[in-house]
Amino acid sequence: MIRYSKNKIDFLTELRTSVNDYFKTNNIEPYGDKRLVVKTVFMGLLYLAPLVLMIFGVFTSVWAVLGCWFLMGLGKSGVGMATMHDANHGSFSKKQQVNKLFGNSMYLLGGFPANWRYQHNTLHHGYTNVEGHDEDIAPPGILRLSPHRPLKKINRYQHLYAWFLYSLMTISWIISKDFSRFQKYRKAGVKLSGKRTYRSLLTELIISKIVYYILFLVVPLLTVPVAWYWVVTGFLLMHFTAGLVLASIFQTAHVVPTSEYPIPDENGELNYNWAAHQLYTTCNFAPKSRIFSWAIGGLNYQVEHHLFPNISHIHYPKIAGIVQQKAKEFGLPYHVNRTFMGALWQHARMLKQLGTA
Repeated sequence: MIRYSKNKIDFLTELRTSVNDYFKTNNIEPYGDKRLVVKTVFMGLLYLAPLVLMIFGVFTSVWAVLGCWFLMGLGKSGVGMATMHDANHGSFSKKQQVNKLFGNSMYLLGGFPANWRYQHNTLHHGYTNVEGHDEDIAPPGILRLSPHRPLKKINRYQHLYAWFLYSLMTISWIISKDFSRFQKYRKAGVKLSGKRTYRSLLTELIISKIVYYILFLVVPLLTVPVAWYWVVTGFLLMHFTAGLVLASIFQTAHVVPTSEYPIPDENGELNYNWAAHQLYTTCNFAPKSRIFSWAIGGLNYQVEHHLFPNISHIHYPKIAGIVQQKAKEFGLPYHVNRTFMGALWQHARMLKQLGTA
């Protein structure tokens, strides 16, 4: 069983005190507010409105239809980053029923909430960049995202082909990934729900996939006034767009040259305490780009998100200064790439490095 060191454990205590003081002083809640509601409505419309317009025949040309699917891909990723992500962390609202409702928007994205919460909240946040635990750095196939994984000859080219594989991210959810993960977690005895049985969860998983295919593929095939192959092309375009956006945002925060990949010692203990571990394995990017930050659900503030996943992303720009100052006081790193393009470049460098060493 892996455990964290108690070294500099007071860093998190002082940091939490300072962040809590910020919210008390300004008399605000750490949850989402009307700004998040506006963003949720915008991203929801960007995702679903083009589908409705196509179904009702507002757009009839091939290029207009493909444009709609592309916008849906942007909306799909936007719903995931701005709404679903906060809700499944319990930070969208102080009312858990509201969090559950918007967390289930994962079904609209083609995913399965129970799987996602365990994979992301428990494994990724609990053991960031730890080999054998964080599934984000252990994709199947020909991507090597950790120096502790086997090196294949083809990995030397992964800085070139990774982007295509990233674009398959969401389509893998609807085809196989959720089923394989569900089976893996079931065999491991993971409790995906406090009250639900595996049988009922599996039934829900199957039904949710059927409904997703009917809504986003079958109905358009029957109603959109273009050849069937253009509808299928558009459907794939939506997924390729969303997958590339989502993977690029998440991978540039952890698979970069400044990130460490800690491994436990012979006693199963990691080098740092949990909070320090997040600083050593995570990197922010484009902190001054307000529009970009708004569009991606504040996920450019990954350091703040990993330290405070229970705080809505709309507050991250305000608490970032507090986190940075406390990290400096305790002699801990606070990694930042100034721009998103710079972060992508650093990620590409890391892919090349991992592919050759």
